[in-house]
Amino acid sequence: MEVYSGIKVEHIYKSFGKDTVLQDVSLSIEPGQIFGVVGNNGSGKTVLMKCICGFLRPDKGKIMVNGQQVGKDCDFPDSMGLIIETPGFIPNLSGFQNLKILAALKGKIGRKEIKESILRVGLDPAMGKPVAKYSLGMRQRLGIAQAIMEDPDVLILDEPFNGLDKAGVAHMRELVKELKSQGKSILLASHNVQDIEELCDVVHEMEEKWNENT
Repeated sequence: MEVYSGIKVEHIYKSFGKDTVLQDVSLSIEPGQIFGVVGNNGSGKTVLMKCICGFLRPDKGKIMVNGQQVGKDCDFPDSMGLIIETPGFIPNLSGFQNLKILAALKGKIGRKEIKESILRVGLDPAMGKPVAKYSLGMRQRLGIAQAIMEDPDVLILDEPFNGLDKAGVAHMRELVKELKSQGKSILLASHNVQDIEELCDVVHEMEEKWNENT
């Protein structure tokens, strides 16, 4: 049986009490494809991403990531990097120290790969400044470095350019294009129309409920 690489979401529903956030959502993201989701706050973008990551369980439906069913075959997909909402780091440690601790959880990479990921997002891995003194843009860059440092096959990027200046956004857009060229499956949410138009191969608009006809 052929194993589907990438992300496949099949007819998922998610409600909180009487509030239905996701209704019959289906989508597929192939390797080397950037799939964009747009919509107002509360439209379900972040809930969808958390379901794909395994942080939330859908009420109905199935989510497959690289051939594994999330919540059945795995709690969290093996080769996935993500940035969802504001990245959380240990404030009194440097960026490198934070990523070193996170990398130790899986033991896949060492100092070299951590330093390379920090450099790729435009930060200095030797900088000893604690994350508490980082600007919002610097924390966002570090969050992206954390998402890519283990070279995942799948990336979930929820408003990844928040807090970045114009030059920072341009840099990160080029990085996302490079990741796409490496064959990664990327789900991207952004309020910025230019991000979506420039980066995404497929775009779906999420209203208060999923809109399949957009």
